[in-house]
Amino acid sequence: MLPPHTGRHVGWLSVTAGDRDDGGPRRQWLPAAWSLALALLVVGPLLAPGYLLLRDAVSTPRSYPTDAALGLGDAAPRAVPQDGLLAALSTVVDGGLVVKAVLVAALWAAGWGAAVLTRRTLCAALGPQLVAATLAIWNPYVAERLLQGHWSLLTGYAALPWTALAAQRIRAHTGTTGRFRRPSRQHPERHYGSSEFSGPNHQTQQADSISGTGRAWAGLAGWFAVAGLTPTGSLLAGIVAVVVVGRRNVLGVVGLWVVAAAPWLVGAGLSGGGAEPSDPAGVVAFAARAEPGLGTLGSLVGLGGIWNGDAVPASRTTGFALVATVVLVLLVASGVRAVAAAGDPGTRRLRRALLVIAAVAVVMPALGATGWGVAVGEWLVTRVPGAGLLRDTQKYVALAVPAYTVCAAAGCRAVAVAVRNRAPAVEAVPLVAAVFVAVPLVTLPDLAWGVGGALRPVHYPAGWQRVAAAIDGPGDVAVLPAGMFRRFPFSGRVAVLDPAPRLLPRDVLQTGELPVRGRVVAGEGGRARDVERLLANGAAPGELAARGVGWVLVEKTTPGPLGASETTLAQLDSRYADADLALYRVPGPIDPHGPSDATHRALAIAAHLVWALCLLGGAVWSTARRARTSPVRR
Repeated sequence: MLPPHTGRHVGWLSVTAGDRDDGGPRRQWLPAAWSLALALLVVGPLLAPGYLLLRDAVSTPRSYPTDAALGLGDAAPRAVPQDGLLAALSTVVDGGLVVKAVLVAALWAAGWGAAVLTRRTLCAALGPQLVAATLAIWNPYVAERLLQGHWSLLTGYAALPWTALAAQRIRAHTGTTGRFRRPSRQHPERHYGSSEFSGPNHQTQQADSISGTGRAWAGLAGWFAVAGLTPTGSLLAGIVAVVVVGRRNVLGVVGLWVVAAAPWLVGAGLSGGGAEPSDPAGVVAFAARAEPGLGTLGSLVGLGGIWNGDAVPASRTTGFALVATVVLVLLVASGVRAVAAAGDPGTRRLRRALLVIAAVAVVMPALGATGWGVAVGEWLVTRVPGAGLLRDTQKYVALAVPAYTVCAAAGCRAVAVAVRNRAPAVEAVPLVAAVFVAVPLVTLPDLAWGVGGALRPVHYPAGWQRVAAAIDGPGDVAVLPAGMFRRFPFSGRVAVLDPAPRLLPRDVLQTGELPVRGRVVAGEGGRARDVERLLANGAAPGELAARGVGWVLVEKTTPGPLGASETTLAQLDSRYADADLALYRVPGPIDPHGPSDATHRALAIAAHLVWALCLLGGAVWSTARRARTSPVRR
């Protein structure tokens, strides 16, 4: 960290002492408070009683530790350890409240993390920190992912600035040799936590060095776990850490990442779902999309371009998207030069790494939407296990946001300096910061209040809880109508993911097939497809039982194909029926799970516990003795 400014010229950081953010804890907490206010403004309507049910987002009062929740289902473990965490927490807290709390915390952490990243890499004043926090929360990427229902992905998004700082601390403590590194007394600002080494003797310095290094690794483990609520978030944080930490620490970081990603890695290995090739049609279906007035590259530069044109704020569906993107680019471009050139070597290296990550995160998805990029993607998903995680390339634009926020903050400072040089009497920093804060809000007005009201709670009919209580025997659950998406009267106009897998205490068979842009992308659920076919053909109950099906649930109020399933249902035992739902029991012996399933569940649970240890242990250890080792203000 740079020493407090005393009025001398430090390159582009030539400012007065009043511009610096050395005003103590009160001023440092203002960005956190501002970030929380913005987060609450975004999710506002969702805070009312009820549950989030919007496209891919499903929250329920209670969920269960089924095989699918642990990543052991037929499909690839895309919601692991998210579903396992909800199954555990919803036994003591309403699951809907958990999802709301995680979403608010993710947006809060994203803004606060951007402010802290700006403060520690630029020694920025309060105004530029608020600029960074605003841009981290208020941008098209956040809006589109909220509309798509990717609430848990935003935890990985929020972890990126904190992951970058943790990786930089590791690099600063160990240096390029991989050994504990004592800071230069002449340039303590070149090392994070340099005051930790200012003890009276060498033993104290070495102990503090070991302690600081341990806290840095523990902090990284914790942020890996936060980001790893979904596999994609885990990949995002892993990429940032590997690029920032330095080549001497890469193996350690990769090993730590594997430990924190254990739930979905173990689930994919045991279930085999992640090892199967993905449908190549998904590469085209999930490719980044051009917005009005912008090509694909321009949309991605503006942090937009999600594949689903329906999951886009209204302001991004007209030519105004071009105006908003140009303004955002100007905001970011105003600080690129300063970010790349200014500061001490350690923080300059970090900032340049973030710039490189941002450039790649924008260019690669744009290339992936070209003809040859699609061909490469199709080759990857059909031949490389797990490559299906890469098909929604626009997700990875999240990697550009840390650099965007730092550049916008630096641009705010640079413009303020230029304004003050021309008009010394003007309080430039507050004025320019107010403009820079207002720009994202004005150019994306419909992110406010639940992205234009789309993010609102729903209420499940009481029959769902009665059905869950009625399922008291072995066997998986087949669901009618066929398909994974529903349009319930209580869920609104858009199609939503079937909530049955999270509402019911037994595994619900799902094919994983996704309707995207007028085509169907095949999933990995081969057994579910067989069962759907049997029901559509009116098969005998014994054929269902032979495939492990013990229950059939009919969701009456949603459209979808039923085929000749009435023939099968007439041969089943009715256990519950109302205006919304009907539950049937499949008679006869149900084919039990294999003998290895108990072992697989034990391994999956152990992997989840390891992840939880990273999450909790990282938080506790990284904050231990913080009071004694906090930097000394000079």
